Amino acid sequence: MNTPIFDNPHKARRGIHRIWHAGLHSCNGLRAGWTEKAFRLEAMLACVLLPLAFWVARGWVEAAVLCGAVVLVLVTELLNSAVEAAIDRIGPEWHALSKRAKDMGSAAVLLSLLFCAAVWAAALFQRFFG
Repeated sequence: MNTPIFDNPHKARRGIHRIWHAGLHSCNGLRAGWTEKAFRLEAMLACVLLPLAFWVARGWVEAAVLCGAVVLVLVTELLNSAVEAAIDRIGPEWHALSKRAKDMGSAAVLLSLLFCAAVWAAALFQRFFG
């Protein structure tokens, strides 16, 4: 039986060893995200909103949607920061495609924030006026 040859030694990991290293990389990503002001602000807001979701929600599905909307903002912010870091790695000079990529990442964050605000506004309205 032929053993696969891997150019990247990380690809050869299997099982628990692979999961362990993936977890370490994820923790490093969260630490890197924490250096971004926007992510810190959104993470601190999440620390308030996630527990509050279980008080505002009238059932587990509503709580899941409220929490999901908050987590979506954090995920989108991390992806936007990753795009920005990759673009900045290429070089400091201005380029139309670099600007476009950064603008689209920013737009994704805006859409996730608007979605989160709309979900929370609807849930709060339902809770207090419905």
